[in-house]
Amino acid sequence: MSKILHITASIRADESVSRDLSTRLVRSLAARDGAEVITRNLSANDLPFVSAERFGANLTPAAERTPEQQQLAAIADELIAELQAADTIVLGVPIYNFGVPATVKAWADLVARAGTTFAYTAEGPKGLLTGKKAYLAIASGGTPVGSDFDFMTPWLKFFLGFLGIEVVAHVAADGIMGEGGEEKIEAAKDAAFKLAA
Repeated sequence: MSKILHITASIRADESVSRDLSTRLVRSLAARDGAEVITRNLSANDLPFVSAERFGANLTPAAERTPEQQQLAAIADELIAELQAADTIVLGVPIYNFGVPATVKAWADLVARAGTTFAYTAEGPKGLLTGKKAYLAIASGGTPVGSDFDFMTPWLKFFLGFLGIEVVAHVAADGIMGEGGEEKIEAAKDAAFKLAA
């Protein structure tokens, strides 16, 4: 059975547009493939930011970690295992102040582990999470996705590619705080359904 990792990052609960879009996308993908769904709500788990001690623990081989390092590395180990197990990753992500929410950056810093999710080679970094596909379900109050001041979408696509996940599609409800916001949300819902088909 295939696995879908559903990651959400909005600080909003039921009114989150990015969470609604990504949930619709996940349901359609799971229904099509009969996939198991693993959910990770980044905004609810208070992910730690990387400190020097946590960085050192993450790079220390598991068998060589001290008890303190094992505790520090536990959350990164868990997040990495979720990525490794998934065939498909769906990220429901809002654009906050032109970029990714801080929790998404914290997640990225925890899962980018040399020798595990990517490797340094003579030709440069090489992603190790190959053979996977990712979808981005994006919501934005005012930033048009793909515009010169959308720093989130290209960064997320680059980061996933850095890990070896090079097939990345997206659906967006952007500019929803302006005129016609509800129509834009409905159009994005339709696009999410078609994207999963």
